[in-house]
Amino acid sequence: MGDENTFAGGATPRVVIVDDHRLFRSGVRGELGDAVEVVGEAGDVDSAVRVITEQVPDLVLLDVHLPGGGGVEVLRRVLTRHPEIRFLALSVSDAAEDVIGVVRGGARGYVTKTISGKELADAIVRVADGDAVFSPRLAGFVLDAFAATDAPPVDPELDRLTQREREVLRLIARGYAYKEVARELFISVKTVETHVSSVLRKLQLSNRHELSRWATARKLV
Repeated sequence: MGDENTFAGGATPRVVIVDDHRLFRSGVRGELGDAVEVVGEAGDVDSAVRVITEQVPDLVLLDVHLPGGGGVEVLRRVLTRHPEIRFLALSVSDAAEDVIGVVRGGARGYVTKTISGKELADAIVRVADGDAVFSPRLAGFVLDAFAATDAPPVDPELDRLTQREREVLRLIARGYAYKEVARELFISVKTVETHVSSVLRKLQLSNRHELSRWATARKLV
């Protein structure tokens, strides 16, 4: 490929960064430096679709959990009009269902937010060039999911939850305190409490102990 920061015959990838945390977007910009040309940013589904369709970048760096429907909704709305745009998911979540969901939605790769700036720049170039890139342990999820032709249908109860609610559920079920969940997901403790209340209501559970048993029974922990 030549220069590690170039693709498609020497061009620098034009990238839109989609994440609901402005400070994180700024941090990604700083880490990437001149490895890419950032042509837009967005913090929710509607603004992401608008910026992406206006700029038509080579690649979209996409968070899985976004206000307005999540990364899968961005994929659905953009790829019907611009199937040529590549998507690389970048998320704090390493849950199999999140990885599989965005890959089925059309993403060409999925890396977690523990990735270094240099590794991220390399992943962007590779995906923009047509490769598929996954953090090592996540690749197994994708292979297993697409090899399982007899995969079970979506759990109707789990399907009632938003992607963010699922992530909160998983961490609570692992024994995280509300403050730890808030720190892990870059949200406030009050927001965690709101999500937990919503999960309990939707699943008709009474407390976090029942929630943990429910998640364990479905192998979500």
